Order: sequence, then C-alpha cells, then structure tokens
Amino acid sequence: MTQPMSVASAAYDLLGIGFGPSNLALAIALEEFGQQRGQPLRSLFIDRQADYRWHGNTLVAQSELQISFLKDLVTLRNPTSPFSFVNYLQSQGRLADFINLGTFYPCRMEYNDYLRWVAGHFKEQSRYGEQVLRVEPVLNGGRPIERLQVISRDAEGREHARQTHALALSTGGTPKIPAVFQGLRDHPRVFHHAQYLQSMAGLPCGQGQAMRIAVVGGGQSAAEAFIDLNDSYPSAQVDLILRAAVLKPADDSPFVNEIFSPEYTDLVFNQPEAERDRLINEYHNTNYSVVDLDLIERIYGIFYRQKVSRQMRHGFLCRRRIEAARADNGQIELRLNDNATGAVESHRYDAVILATGYERSSHKQLLEPLSEYLGDFVAGRDYRLAADPRLQAPIFLQGFCQASHGLSDTLLSVLPARAGEIAEALFQLPQTRRAKSLAAVAVGV
Repeated sequence: MTQPMSVASAAYDLLGIGFGPSNLALAIALEEFGQQRGQPLRSLFIDRQADYRWHGNTLVAQSELQISFLKDLVTLRNPTSPFSFVNYLQSQGRLADFINLGTFYPCRMEYNDYLRWVAGHFKEQSRYGEQVLRVEPVLNGGRPIERLQVISRDAEGREHARQTHALALSTGGTPKIPAVFQGLRDHPRVFHHAQYLQSMAGLPCGQGQAMRIAVVGGGQSAAEAFIDLNDSYPSAQVDLILRAAVLKPADDSPFVNEIFSPEYTDLVFNQPEAERDRLINEYHNTNYSVVDLDLIERIYGIFYRQKVSRQMRHGFLCRRRIEAARADNGQIELRLNDNATGAVESHRYDAVILATGYERSSHKQLLEPLSEYLGDFVAGRDYRLAADPRLQAPIFLQGFCQASHGLSDTLLSVLPARAGEIAEALFQLPQTRRAKSLAAVAVGV
C-alpha cells in the first residue's frame, strides 16, 4: 500500500541536498551571515545517511587527513568562528594534547568527530535518513519559476515534498566501477572501497580464516586498504594490483599547494577552456592516483621484510591491466596483462576491493526534471548553475565544478571560501522572496 506523501507547508530560503563537509560549511556561513545582518535565512539540509558520518566506511585506524587542520570548515573565512577545529579541540579538552602531537594533520577519525560536533549544532536544520529522488520545478502559470520542489524518501518508504527558493547540491562522488567489473556489481565479495569496513566485517578473515584478497588501484585509498589488511587481518594474503609501474607520491610541496587557495580558483575560472584543462592536468598528481609518501615507505617496508624473511605473504602486481573478471566456484578469477611484457596471467581471489575512485554525475540525475532549463550544467564563478530566464530559483553546486573551478573543487581546502561566496550570493537574492517565505512560516501556511 502506497503511503501518502508528506508535504511541507512553507518554502525554505535554501534547501541543501547532502550534509557532508561542503553543505556543513555552508550552514555555518549562513548562520554567521544571518547574525551579522540580522536577516536569518530559513534553511534545511537533507542527507541519506542515518546519522552524520564522513566516509564512515573507510575510517580505518591508519587514515590521516591530508591537509592542515587550519583548512577546516571555517578558519580561512572567519578565524574567530566558534566552529573552528581549534575550538572543537578546546571543547573536548584535547587542545593541549593535540599541540603535543606536533602535527598539522589529525587522523580522519578525529576529523569525522569534529564534523559530527559541528553538525550537532544544526540538528533543527537537518534531516537524516532521507534519499532525495528528484528536484522538480514549481510551475507558476507561465511566469518565471521561483521555487523548486525536492522529493525525498525516508527509511520507512514515505515520500516527502519540500519547496525552496534556492538549492545547494552537494552529494559527493559515486563509486566508480570499472567496466570489467560491471558484471560483478552485485557480488558480495567484490566491493568498492567506499564500502570497505561494512563489507570486511562479513568476511571470514575477520575470524582468522585464510583469504586471498586483491586490492585494485594505485592511489591513497588502495594504499590505506592494503596497510589495514596487513595490520588488521593477519590471515589475509593480499595482492595490490595497479596499472602504473610504481606507487607515485602526492606532491604536497608549499608552492604546489598554492593551487588549492581561493585565489587560484579565480585564476582557473578566468582562463579559456583549453588553458583550464592544461592547468588541471599539470597538477593532476596532487590528488589523483597518488599516495602519501609515508604510506609508500610503509608499504615498501612490508615487501622488503617479506624478502628478508622469505615469506611472501603479499604481492605487488604493477603494470597490470585487468582484462577480465568472473566469478567461479565461489572465487573471483582475474585475468591480468602485463603492460611491459605482454604476458597474461590468471589469479583467483576470495574477495576483490575496488579502490578505483569516484564519478561526479549524481547532480545531473537529481536535476533531470530541470534539464530543459539548465543546458550543459555550466556553473558561474559563484557556483550557481547557468539557467535560461524561465528558471529564477538559483541552484548552487558544491563538488561538481572541477572542470571550471580547478582541482580544489572536490577537496576540503576551499570549503570556507566557497561557502562564503554561496552565502553572499544567497543574501543578494531579492529580499521579497525571503520575506514571503518567512511570513509563510510565521502564519503556519
């Protein structure tokens, strides 16, 4: 039996889809801007997770943040904000202890706890456990569309409809499954790194049983999975399979790190398309298919000690292209081609972990009902999607603008600046829209 749809009575000034770090930074900016200007906006953020978790299925003990804690949700925009990482440490009674660590890089487990701490301040403005299904125009009798309707479904299967004058879409990346593994998408022993902890919990190696496991990929996620399997599952024999000849270190040197500054976003955006592509490709090795040097050294040490002990537990299969993958008699058989020699070999595994990156196209799927107004999904400098004049309700993208705004768009580095720019754009909208929305709330319509 179909349950009746829940319909909100009043439109929001802003509705955010996804409540990860990007929209969390925006929630902070909206609150601080509203306090400064005496004009609070009515906002709501919807997230499909049951509670706040940041990469919760990948938070192994060895994971560390790859950028300075000073690049938190707010410091680069407002160093005096109570939502800074330093204030979080103080509130938890760990500020002195963190200083004693002598590092700028907290572990991801602690950063996740920081994000949860911030999110706790916005309980009334968030809804968890709802999957957004689509975003529709609220037609206005041929007049310009000033409202959007967001349809979501909760864990009980009930659908909810909410209207908003503006939208901030930040749904993150979708696990990328290579074509050769498409036929095994539903296999319980073939899973993306995004489901790492949940999937590993059900494997026999967690109870000490021997398993052969393949980790596919040559980036940070693959390296972290390999280290965790080595340390946490002593009965697991692991092959690290990558197309490259070596694990390549991430370039995080000071001059290169300047490409992640807000000023560099201006530089990239103002370039012709061909030059943008050149700049992004030039610094591709700062973020993609690269590994922190300390992890590379740890992995090299593991393989070296195997040679010393003559106990070859793990394998480093570099230069390998996976030509085929199939399930056979409870195992996964991979056919590998050595790019250097052309030799073909087959290996059988009890499980395969795909550390193969993410795609960023979910925004187009959610906005499909608006596609006739949005053209090629091109965002302006303020991250607002270009739309034809019939659509007046602004849609802002967070994490989907790398091609136009640079490599930092999918990272944590620019969150405070981007949130400030979007908040500024929202407060520049005609006040009549906000007044109508707040009036509707006041009378309960």
